[in-house]
Amino acid sequence: MADELTFPRQYARTQRFTLGAPRGFAIAPDGGLVAFLRTSTGTDRATCLWTADPATGAERLIADPVHLLAGADDEELTAQERARRERSRQGAAGIVDFSTDAAVTRATFMLSGRLFVADLDSGVVHEVPVTGSVIDPRLNSAGTFIAYVSDGALRVVGVDAADVRALATPEGPQVSYGTADFIAAEELSRYRGYWWSPDGTELLVARVDETPVGSLYIADLANPGQQPNEVRYPAAGTANAQVELLVLGLDGSRTSVAWDADGFEYLVSVHWSANGPALLTVLTRDQRRGRILAVGDGGAVTVLHDQQDDNWLEFFPGAPAWVPAAEGAAADADADADGAAGDLALARIAPDAETDTYRLYVGDHAVTPAGLQVRSLVSLTAEFAYLIVSAADSTRTQLVRVDLSDRTIEQVGPTDGVTTGTVAGALAVLSTTTLEEPNKRVSVLSLDGPPKELSVLNSVSETPLLRTRPIELVLGERGLRAALVLPTGHVPGAKLPVLLDPYGGPHAQQVVASHNSFLNSQWFADQGFAVLVVDGRGTPGRGPAWDRAVWHDFAGATLQDQVDALTAAAVQTAASGQVELDLTKVGIRGWSYGGYLSGLAVLKRPDVFHAAVVGAPVTDWQLYDTCYTERYLGHPAEFPEVYAANSLFPDHPAAGDGNGDGKGDEAGAGHWTWAEPARPMMIIHGLADDNVVAAHTLRLSSALLAAGRPHEVLPLSGVTHMTPQETVAENLMLLQVDFLRRALCLS
Repeated sequence: MADELTFPRQYARTQRFTLGAPRGFAIAPDGGLVAFLRTSTGTDRATCLWTADPATGAERLIADPVHLLAGADDEELTAQERARRERSRQGAAGIVDFSTDAAVTRATFMLSGRLFVADLDSGVVHEVPVTGSVIDPRLNSAGTFIAYVSDGALRVVGVDAADVRALATPEGPQVSYGTADFIAAEELSRYRGYWWSPDGTELLVARVDETPVGSLYIADLANPGQQPNEVRYPAAGTANAQVELLVLGLDGSRTSVAWDADGFEYLVSVHWSANGPALLTVLTRDQRRGRILAVGDGGAVTVLHDQQDDNWLEFFPGAPAWVPAAEGAAADADADADGAAGDLALARIAPDAETDTYRLYVGDHAVTPAGLQVRSLVSLTAEFAYLIVSAADSTRTQLVRVDLSDRTIEQVGPTDGVTTGTVAGALAVLSTTTLEEPNKRVSVLSLDGPPKELSVLNSVSETPLLRTRPIELVLGERGLRAALVLPTGHVPGAKLPVLLDPYGGPHAQQVVASHNSFLNSQWFADQGFAVLVVDGRGTPGRGPAWDRAVWHDFAGATLQDQVDALTAAAVQTAASGQVELDLTKVGIRGWSYGGYLSGLAVLKRPDVFHAAVVGAPVTDWQLYDTCYTERYLGHPAEFPEVYAANSLFPDHPAAGDGNGDGKGDEAGAGHWTWAEPARPMMIIHGLADDNVVAAHTLRLSSALLAAGRPHEVLPLSGVTHMTPQETVAENLMLLQVDFLRRALCLS
């Protein structure tokens, strides 16, 4: 039946089973309520604003977008808002974000470009009439003013709709105030471009000028009568947007922040709390040197910490932040020591090369032990730091509480699975997934004394049609974390063709203790494959040296880890009698970096891989963005041979050039050739992708055609870098299976 619910449709319809799960928490400091976002059902895309009683979990619907928009079928979003959601991979609709005052008594949000304010105590919601389309509204601490972005201007309005005015307006078509530039949002996880002062009277505002940035023109090829969409895209080796910072006062004052934006052109993060002056984290273009700055009177900055790395610097959510030194672990530190300013001490997360661990430092003192990898700083008080960490097993994360006076560590919440958290006052809200249960569990804990669960927030996520229980593996001499997914009802010892299903690149971890992470792999396994998922070098959770093992070497390290894992898995599973992996029939599929890795696999190692599904691949790293690419491969003008060696094109202009002049000396370090025999490839790309543009695939297809190599190209009209609609998603998965069966000669 055409309407029969299948797993691929369900997976797309539920947005990977994320719809219906509570998210985006704000905790009232007095512990009286938790505000959060959730759709009404597991398939409804219209996200609503709710509150819950922490003691009982009893919830209250505050704002329903369907009601507020009077039943309008679709939201009206500006191109800028659509791009903002694309950068944050936000596929839901409705109230996708909200902001509260300091007491969490009021909330503001945007719907279809309109501005709304909700009273969280009474549940009354009213619209604040403003001209122009609203983006990213945020309340000040007192709940009296709302700042928002509209048409590139940073504006404010009173919650009573009085005193509407622009604090900064763009001076040209490529200038905007209060938004994150492309690089910040796509690569640095900074999705905001302005920040309220703790007292609610000033704002720290980013001014972004994209004039130096080159343009790409993305056309809707299915509608040739439409004008192409011009996108400012900073490709590797080209100019970035110019980012400045201003302090804008509600009284009309305007002060420039004296930060060296020429020398440190990446604004990584901004933190402005009541504990001290605003903190900036800035980074050089080559990302080997970073500074933490404090913003003082008149926009002057003080360097609090200067950090360097031979390869690149990593930064972590929540850090840096201030902690009062007199009450914390650094109370006995010299006031002039690195990371201290007056009676304040700086908390930061940094690598400890001696122990190969990311640790939390307060001032100059490490307050977490060696061997515990700190993933993020969730909350910081004078007494405690709340951290997401992983230990020896990188597939699991936990929330812990570190006593800053004696550095003792206490577990908060579950010890198994993958946990994220929000902490404020004496409450924590934890979201946990495990390998055993498909639905995320969201619990509210009291932190007054030993952590104690108070309630569980309701989740209405759909239960997947499939269940999976991957076999967890540790493979080879590098201890590669992997998961093997076998067909439902698999008979131990049976022989199966193999499908590798990697992402495999930096800043993305696939092998985690979370049931739903392996659902797609389970569906492919149920089509008759043993599916192997491997996290190689460069993926998070294993420490600084592991991260940096891919420097200048995507094509070598990440591909070799997939090969080594496959070989080790075949030996290990055969010895255990679990399954016999048929190494004469090995396919690989992936998307984005995984697409690059899949293409690389069949072009460089056809002795191991016999077919590849190559989704939205980066094929030439000079076509990808500055920040990501140059972090790992360097600047193309300085390291042309590195770009050649890591490209999918043997005839890259810099191929084989070991001298740095780009002339392509055949004997140079970057030279490589496509290996024989030629293996079939299915290349898939969304034509509306503004992250990995379709030119990557079109150029690869042209080169393959010129070389007489078998391949298929599947263009997806109107599809960006994110997952397409449910019917497209289902057929896309079916077409991949059909291709793999044909390519691997499976009956």
